[in-house]
Amino acid sequence: MAQLSNDCFAFGGELMSLDDALALIRERLAPVTSSETIPLVEADGRILALDLKAPVALPPFANSAVDGYAVRHGDLAEAADTTLPVRGRIAAGAQAGASSGEAVAIRIFTGAPMPEGFDTVFMQEDVVAQGESVVLPPGLKPGANARPAGEDIDRGEMALLAGHRLTPRDLALLGALGQAEVSVRQPLRVAVFSTGDELVAPGEPLGPAKLYDANRFMLIALLARLSCRVTDLGILPDRRETVTQALRDAAGAHDLIITSGGVSTGEEDHVKAAVEAGGSLTFWRIAIKPGRPVALGLVEGTPFIGLPGNPAAVYVTFVNVARAIVARLSGETLAPPTRYPARSSFTYRKKEGRREYVRAKLAINESGVLTVAKYEREGAGVITSLTGTDGLVELPEAVTRVAVGDVLSFIPYAALE
Repeated sequence: MAQLSNDCFAFGGELMSLDDALALIRERLAPVTSSETIPLVEADGRILALDLKAPVALPPFANSAVDGYAVRHGDLAEAADTTLPVRGRIAAGAQAGASSGEAVAIRIFTGAPMPEGFDTVFMQEDVVAQGESVVLPPGLKPGANARPAGEDIDRGEMALLAGHRLTPRDLALLGALGQAEVSVRQPLRVAVFSTGDELVAPGEPLGPAKLYDANRFMLIALLARLSCRVTDLGILPDRRETVTQALRDAAGAHDLIITSGGVSTGEEDHVKAAVEAGGSLTFWRIAIKPGRPVALGLVEGTPFIGLPGNPAAVYVTFVNVARAIVARLSGETLAPPTRYPARSSFTYRKKEGRREYVRAKLAINESGVLTVAKYEREGAGVITSLTGTDGLVELPEAVTRVAVGDVLSFIPYAALE
């Protein structure tokens, strides 16, 4: 298991750019999870532990891509119909058998092996059967409708790289390569909790000056989608001793601790003191909106992330900062989310020097062009700004204003989660 230094989150100075923060995460954190071998059917969403080269070619033999008739292209007339006798029949799963040197056609079905020396397949709907012969039209190119061995991937070719998070599409490839089991990283163990005497669990009576806990459920769901093994520590009261002990207990059994809110310097914000009692805490003032303050630290050697308290800020800082930390600790090679160009249907002003993420809804205008509209209420505490939109518009640091018709960079929520 990799060891983290006490200063792995150390940072001083003014606002840090998001790119600099991500570079520090890559530089100062290392994977902490071991590997395990699991059945392929359980591997969706898990992180590949080892590079995987194809143990066999795919397909392993030349075969027909259609139902039809296999021929040697050299037996065909160039500019006229060719009539050939039909000799033999090959179904999928059957052996091709030996073939003579005669000019013949062989009835063949999709996936069936190509007879030796035969290189082209006519689709059955393109030919005319006449008794025990078949009439073949001119013009078909050599190799048409035939799949060569190794067309998909050759034996020994790299199939998937270590650090890749497996998808259902990857499982299809691994299955086709005969992999009944796969070596993956063990799930990252993450503890999540909320603090605050004002918070009430959903389902409980809502008393005066109380709020239902919301962020914890969003964080748990986001982590579960990353195949983390999440422990829900619930709501901790605003008592320093209780929070300190909970953090210490969590540190001994987890690879990461995440919370939101409660890490400022107020008299009732005890998380900061509790973290420092068992380790160290550093505030990263990251130049993003919504968000900015993100607390990072170590509790008895276990990384701790303290996100802002407002739900939209929690989401933005999680997908942009905490997501990268989870990936690094999990051994995942994290690729940037896909961004799509879309035209603005709104005007907006922002400060130079910080990156903003505007919650936006997609639409297609009367010209068929993809457009984005800013949610009408932009406060970081407005949860419907997340549920009523399709993704985030990313405004780079140098941008100071947006006009109608500007081409913007749109990131759908699906690419972030």
